[in-house]
Amino acid sequence: MDRLNDPPSLVIVSDLDGTMVDHDDPGNLALLRFNALWEASYRHNSLLVFSTGRSPPSYRRLRKEKPLLTPDITIMSVGTEIAYGESMVPDDDWKRYLDNNWDRKAITQETAKFPELIPQPETENRPHKVSFYVEKGKASEVILGLSKCLEKRRLDVKILYSNGTALDILPQGAGKGQALTYLLEKFKADGKGPVNTLVCGDSGNDAELFSVPDVYGVMVGNSLEELLQWYADNAKSNPKIIHATGRCSAGIIEAIGNFSVGPSVSPRDITEKSVEKPFNPGHEVVKLYIFYERWRCGEIENSEQKMQTVKSTFHHAGSFVHPSGVEQNRHQILDAFEKLYGDKQGIRFQVWVDRVSFAEISLGSWQVKFDKWELCGNELQGCSTKVLMNSKHSEFCRLMHQMSLHGCTCIRLGWIVQDKMTRLGLSRSSFNFITFYWETTIRDLSIHNINVKRRPWNSEMTVKDQ
Repeated sequence: MDRLNDPPSLVIVSDLDGTMVDHDDPGNLALLRFNALWEASYRHNSLLVFSTGRSPPSYRRLRKEKPLLTPDITIMSVGTEIAYGESMVPDDDWKRYLDNNWDRKAITQETAKFPELIPQPETENRPHKVSFYVEKGKASEVILGLSKCLEKRRLDVKILYSNGTALDILPQGAGKGQALTYLLEKFKADGKGPVNTLVCGDSGNDAELFSVPDVYGVMVGNSLEELLQWYADNAKSNPKIIHATGRCSAGIIEAIGNFSVGPSVSPRDITEKSVEKPFNPGHEVVKLYIFYERWRCGEIENSEQKMQTVKSTFHHAGSFVHPSGVEQNRHQILDAFEKLYGDKQGIRFQVWVDRVSFAEISLGSWQVKFDKWELCGNELQGCSTKVLMNSKHSEFCRLMHQMSLHGCTCIRLGWIVQDKMTRLGLSRSSFNFITFYWETTIRDLSIHNINVKRRPWNSEMTVKDQ
């Protein structure tokens, strides 16, 4: 939360499985559309919150399997655990709050009386969450009987049933809705109450999110009947809640536009020359890498005229400086870039950026930091990048450094951008430094004592939690 100095323009609070993540979309196309929109238009002044039923170990598995952005806050285990930032620092105040009147031992004594309850894996049973599987046809009877037993023991708990199979017992003060309410109160106490909040879900355990006052809500197009029934019974007259037509992330983008809370056109959906907008380093970086992806996939024209346009965008003094100190001139850069065309054609090749941040370090000069990820087949490689970008025409800028996040280093192509950038479909020409990448292996490379991170990739989803 300390990342922003001012109140966030938008806070998106989204469930993961079946909402942000579409497990029926093997190419993750809708998720990549959302990623591009968020990093281009929202990361610099808004907050992304994931609210999932997954435990921390299960959530970390999902991050290895899907191209998820790094959230500012993660709510896990159906609202019983809250963590901040990439390092997932736990909220100990929330833990202490849930400890009040919580007797896990007594709960397990009562649940043992119901043979219909099948315990979930140990990783999914958390300090403030007792979880089971139960058949849909038996769920109502079991919930009724279990509720009476827990009431007799004067246990202040709640029972949630979702996805037609998962039964969770939580402290009465826990849940996705209560966790969000707690966070919103913290924002306000710090003088950073969000301008707009959008909650997103698809199943029964997301219903509490839509009950939080003064939030917009979207039930994505593939929402389960249990959530739609809750909506019909409790919130049908609320104009701030909609049932989107788009599935998962596409439904979230749809809701952003429906409620007019900010830009709702993903850079991945822009194929024609866009209308000139005020200079935004994040937006230009995102569009640059979409162009790079499509160039290597052969999805854009590779005519002599197009290459001449690319060449004309390079400033005559443009150069590439490798972290090792080796410098390459304009001609070397252009030759290498031209040879990349279509080298990933017919291969699953996707590029996205994460954690884009920028700061104006002098008039018209911007320092931009971001993580760039490339997925080729099932192999994922990432680079943490820092670049200098200039919004003034014809001023020279240079790459500052880049490190590998996956055990290899990527070479950068850097140049000054001229007015003809719009002819590449890259929006306006107001920024003067962009980078392209090709892969090379460099051993024993140390870059400013920055730790190398590795993120494996597994294309198969083996665990699907609520």
